[in-house]
Amino acid sequence: MGQTLVEKILSQHLADGTLVTGEQIGIRIDQTLTQDATGTTSYLLYESMGGGRVKTDLSVSYVDHNMAGFGPENHNDHLYLQTVAAKSGVYHSRAGNGICHQVHLERFGKPGATLLGSDSHTPTGGGIGMLAIGAGGLDVAVAMAGGPFYLKCPKVLGVKLTGELNDWVAAKDVILKLLSILSTKGNVGWVVEYCGDGVERLSVPQRATITNMGAELGVTTSIFPSDEQTRTFLAAQKRENDYQPLAADSDAEYDRVIEIDLNELEPLAACPSSPDNIKSIREIGGLETRQVVIGSCTNSSYTDLMMVAKVLKGRRVNEMVEFAIAPGSREVLNMLAENGALADMITAGARVLESGCGPCIGQGFSPANGVVSLRTFNRNFAGRSGTKGDQVYLVSPETAVASALTGKITDPRDLPGVTFPKIKMPNKFVINDNMIEPPLDDAETAKIEILRGPTIVVPEAPKPLPEKLAGHVLLKCGDKITTDHIMPAGTFLKLRSNVPEYAKVVFNCFNEEGKPTFAGRALALKSKGVAGVIIAGESYGQGSSREHAALCPMYLGVQVVIAKSIERIHKANLINFCIVPFEFADPADYDKIERDDELRIDGLLEAVKSSDTVKIAKTDGSFEFVGKLALSDRDREILLSAGLLNYTRKKVSE
Repeated sequence: MGQTLVEKILSQHLADGTLVTGEQIGIRIDQTLTQDATGTTSYLLYESMGGGRVKTDLSVSYVDHNMAGFGPENHNDHLYLQTVAAKSGVYHSRAGNGICHQVHLERFGKPGATLLGSDSHTPTGGGIGMLAIGAGGLDVAVAMAGGPFYLKCPKVLGVKLTGELNDWVAAKDVILKLLSILSTKGNVGWVVEYCGDGVERLSVPQRATITNMGAELGVTTSIFPSDEQTRTFLAAQKRENDYQPLAADSDAEYDRVIEIDLNELEPLAACPSSPDNIKSIREIGGLETRQVVIGSCTNSSYTDLMMVAKVLKGRRVNEMVEFAIAPGSREVLNMLAENGALADMITAGARVLESGCGPCIGQGFSPANGVVSLRTFNRNFAGRSGTKGDQVYLVSPETAVASALTGKITDPRDLPGVTFPKIKMPNKFVINDNMIEPPLDDAETAKIEILRGPTIVVPEAPKPLPEKLAGHVLLKCGDKITTDHIMPAGTFLKLRSNVPEYAKVVFNCFNEEGKPTFAGRALALKSKGVAGVIIAGESYGQGSSREHAALCPMYLGVQVVIAKSIERIHKANLINFCIVPFEFADPADYDKIERDDELRIDGLLEAVKSSDTVKIAKTDGSFEFVGKLALSDRDREILLSAGLLNYTRKKVSE
């Protein structure tokens, strides 16, 4: 039996274990990326484990999230990242050079390579045939130090694409269709591999849109084959030497196959407030919109924005719409400026935002109260835009530009007097890498002084697990709690390098005015030696890879999470920071526990050592239930070592 593309790349990079579905494996990592919102913590932890020069083939530190600079925190981070990259043999992409995923696709991605990134949308690299996986910053630090990345050997979902996209139907509609089928939960332990004759008619930027937003499925990653489209893209980037053809064997068998006929797709939208709340534009057409934004790592490529410019040329954005574009990279922005497309968009009424993440993470351009905001982004979690009660719809650039012209959600196929502009990939991109600083040689590295501003604080180490745990339920939350719920982004992002400050806003969205905050209650219990416990429903921790959603609760004294199910990256982060992740053996037991209940786990340490279940009881004796521990041997060792950092130090010393 032949191999899938996923199996081929995994087998070539296998460092530990065997390729048996569901078993833990360790894979060698060729490349890593970090961004500034997660990078400072990642590099602080990397330094804590001994640092030195990175052992990967290539690592890149990007600055793309926190660039506005309200106060000194962001620039402090930038200077630290720039100098620690120089000290560590790492490429550094400066603020303004572009979004990490877009730039990495353009300048560094290689078919067949493994990429580990401290950002959940790292699977964008799958559009160029990489096995690209998002992870917590500590896992990335270990990979930079030469350690394998551990994961469960995944099941492979084959998504067979047939046919060809019709005019005004976009790559974004492909992934929205898949989200309508699979939803955002229940897909842990899978990788999506695209196949079928429809693949060859999708360009690399289109493929990258699809793999990027595959993160919202909750799968480990998504990947396309490397073919003539890949070679053409790399040649246009003057990187044809990085090309190699890669595909599944003709007799490869997938664990499941879903077929999508591209001919039958229509423009779709993810409605408030989840990426899997999918409706057709036909269904919601006519809703007034007051804001439209085109950009983010999902839809900010040259071809996306050239299509927008062609539609806008000679026209004017509706007077009641605030319209903005954010090119994904400086390369894209330069090309739009040189060929006049940027002027066409500005003349039509577009505001030009910086080449960065910006509004996607609540960093400006928040919508007004009670208005519909159309965005070409990948997430529309409630409040993520920076506006409480927001009404954010995720759409393709085609739908977005049509709606910007009419002032209401508009099916682009119904846009009067506009012919669909077919945009061809350029034969060559205008390349200028002068804002990417390459690694220095050893002599120059020795001269580097790492700059550490006062807002950069080394994170506190986890405490060892107790033999038995006395815990207090600090919070009971429902299904699909995201890392945005746990650790808010927006204006709070600048605090990420200072855990004691950032921890003050843990679960900020659940705090009630005039009442003690989650952080305040947790710290009060911590001072008394009582552990914090979080109770949650399905798909706890979905969304971003931000390890602060584990690191900050750990700082506050949280030692246990009990949920119906926990998403992959977040579960790994909990283990890395010595928070024990339990799942309810009987999901109905969730209903029998409330906030402020006192719980005890008499055999916690023994259970972590060797058991798959443990009894958890209310201290008043009124109720007892069973918690499941789905842990690998390595997970257990990490928890028993008081976290991944201590575990890694121990392994190095051995």
